[in-house]
Amino acid sequence: MTNTTSTYLSIQNNLARYQKLETQNSSVKTATAYYQANIGKVTTASQLISNYRLLSFALQAYGLGDQINNRALVQKVLQQGATNPRALANTLPNANWKRFAAAFNFSATGASAPNSQTSVAATVSGYNEQQLEADQGAINPGVQLALYFKRVAPTVTNGYSVLADKNLLQVVQTIFNLPPTASASQLDKEAIAIGKLTPVKDLQNPTKLQNLIERFTATYDANYGPASDGTAAPLTVYDGNTTSSVSAASTVLSGLISSLSTSLASTSSYIPLISPALLSGLRLGG
Repeated sequence: MTNTTSTYLSIQNNLARYQKLETQNSSVKTATAYYQANIGKVTTASQLISNYRLLSFALQAYGLGDQINNRALVQKVLQQGATNPRALANTLPNANWKRFAAAFNFSATGASAPNSQTSVAATVSGYNEQQLEADQGAINPGVQLALYFKRVAPTVTNGYSVLADKNLLQVVQTIFNLPPTASASQLDKEAIAIGKLTPVKDLQNPTKLQNLIERFTATYDANYGPASDGTAAPLTVYDGNTTSSVSAASTVLSGLISSLSTSLASTSSYIPLISPALLSGLRLGG
């Protein structure tokens, strides 16, 4: 039986072959064909939001698949775009919102237009990548988390990015045996630990990133694999950064914002970035 590390390495070393196989999946082919045939008919954000199949495909491609029923937030993100630093997409901790808003800017022209050949190809590629990870996760959640970390960790810009992404946070907690966060004080301590254990510069270094991933897969197998004692429940992979609502998290976040702003202000790896728009539209995810 293959373990998490060997499966992850096999995929990474043969990524093109795995990606090609994913495109031949019948459900992926059907969804892709529909998107390619119909996105050219969409000229406004409202039209995209009103078409469930197109919106679902687009959100999934940018790691936001669970947000399909959160139309109000999607509408606000698309309306404000990503150009203004104060736009909602730029204040949310999950950087996927910024990428999504930029990709579906219906006032853009040329290659940047959502229905251009370049943009469609990028969205299709993102969708296939997300589906590849999900399919691997159906077999082994550890592999999906490793692939997710490989793809997303280099985009992290500060501590809030990790704390707001449940998948990234689970990987870091597993590698360094950090306890689950449950209060503002614990989040504060974990943010400081993350800053010391996984500096942003290390996540952007391919060699150091690979070492972290292999530490994760080895620890994952030790904790949850066939050779483990079976007492620990396997980790949960959150699809498209599955989130808890701001109403359930606002109390914790208020304490987190206050404490992190004080304790991390002098830490070069972290630049506190919080605005009122974050609290009004924030979705904590993984």
